[in-house]
Amino acid sequence: MSHPVKLFACLLFFGILIQCKEDKKANIKTATSDEKEVVADSNVEKTLDILVEKPEAVSIPEGMVWIPGGTLMQGAVIQDEMAMGHEKPAHKVAVDGFFMDITEVTNAQFKKFVAATGYRTIAERAIDWEEMKKQLPVGTPRPHDSIMQPGSLTFKKTKSSVPNLYDFSQWWEWKIGANWKQPNGPGSSIKGKDNYPVVHISYDDALAYCKWSERRLPTEAEWERAARGNQENTIFFWGDDISVLPRMANTWEGEFPVKNTKIDGFERLAAVKSYPSNDFGLYDMAGNVWEWTNDWYNTGYYNETYQNGKTVLNPQGASAPYNERDRYARERVIKGGSFLCSESYCASYRISARMANSLDSAQEHLGFRTVATIAMIEESKEKK
Repeated sequence: MSHPVKLFACLLFFGILIQCKEDKKANIKTATSDEKEVVADSNVEKTLDILVEKPEAVSIPEGMVWIPGGTLMQGAVIQDEMAMGHEKPAHKVAVDGFFMDITEVTNAQFKKFVAATGYRTIAERAIDWEEMKKQLPVGTPRPHDSIMQPGSLTFKKTKSSVPNLYDFSQWWEWKIGANWKQPNGPGSSIKGKDNYPVVHISYDDALAYCKWSERRLPTEAEWERAARGNQENTIFFWGDDISVLPRMANTWEGEFPVKNTKIDGFERLAAVKSYPSNDFGLYDMAGNVWEWTNDWYNTGYYNETYQNGKTVLNPQGASAPYNERDRYARERVIKGGSFLCSESYCASYRISARMANSLDSAQEHLGFRTVATIAMIEESKEKK
C-alpha cells in the first residue's frame, strides 16, 4: 500500500484534524445553545442560583468525586504564552456542582460494559463507505479494499527530526486491527493493564458506555471547572511552574516525535493514578490521554460568548459544529492533552487547551471519563 493511500485514509477518510498550531481568528457568526444567561456582575455568585455543595442526602457514587459548583473564566489565562487562538478570549461561565470520575474510564471498566452489552467499538466494525463519504468532499474516490477494514490510528516515532510539525501524518498511521483490545495493532493486548485508560474510543463509543452506566460526558465548561480545582488563574492545575511537569503529568519529554527521554517515567500510556491528583482529587486532568467532552467544536464559539458579555450558567457549547479549516467537519471538543504533548507540539497539558476531534475517529491517545448530576443520581434511584 502506497504512502499517499495511507495518508488519504488517515486525513480524509477518518477526518482527523489535529490543531496544535495557532488558529486563525474566526470571523463568522455562530449560534449558541439555548442556555440560561444572566448578566455578569461583581456578585455573580449571588445572582446566579448555582448548586455549590453536595446535598447531604445524596451519596457519592463509587469511583467518583463531587465537583463543587462555581464560576470560572473559561479559556486561556493572560500569562499563558503557549495559548492558541481557539482558547481565546476567556469568558465567564458558571457551573452547577456535579460528580466526576476520579480517573479516566479504564480497560477493566470498559470490559465490564462490553461483557454486559456485547458492544463493539467503531474501530472493530466493518466500514460503511456510503455513510462515511457523506463527511467528505463530493467526488472523493473510494479507498482501496486493502484499507477499507476495521482499524484505528496509532503513533509511530520518526527516525529523524521533523522540520514541519504541521504534517502529523509523519507520526500517525492507520493500522488495521488496532482497537481498544489491541491498542498498538495485531499482536498487542491489554493483558495486565486493567488499570490503564481505555483508548481507541470514538465519541459514539463513549456515549454507548455512558448510556449503560447511566452517566454522561462532561461539557467543556464542566471539564475545565473540574480540572482547575481551586486554582483560579493558573496555566496548569498545579500552578504556573512548568519545571515540575515531569512529576505532575505523563507527557512527551525530549524531541518530538523522535525521542522520548521518559523523564516522567513513561514513553507512552501510563496507568491511572500514576501522578498526583488535583485539588478535587481528580487524576490525569493533564496528559496521558485526551478526553471527550460533549461540546461541538465551533471556531467562533468562544468569541461570540465573550462578545455577548454575559455569564452563562451551565453552558452546553455551540449549537452546531463549525471548523473554519474544514467545512465538512463534524467534531467535538477534547480536553486534557496526552502522552504525546510536548512544549514544541501542542503543550495541551494546560487547563485551557482544547482540540477538535471527528466523531468517528479514535486514536491510541484518546479516552474519556464520565460525569453525573444530582438529578441523574435521583432518577437512577427511582428506576431501581
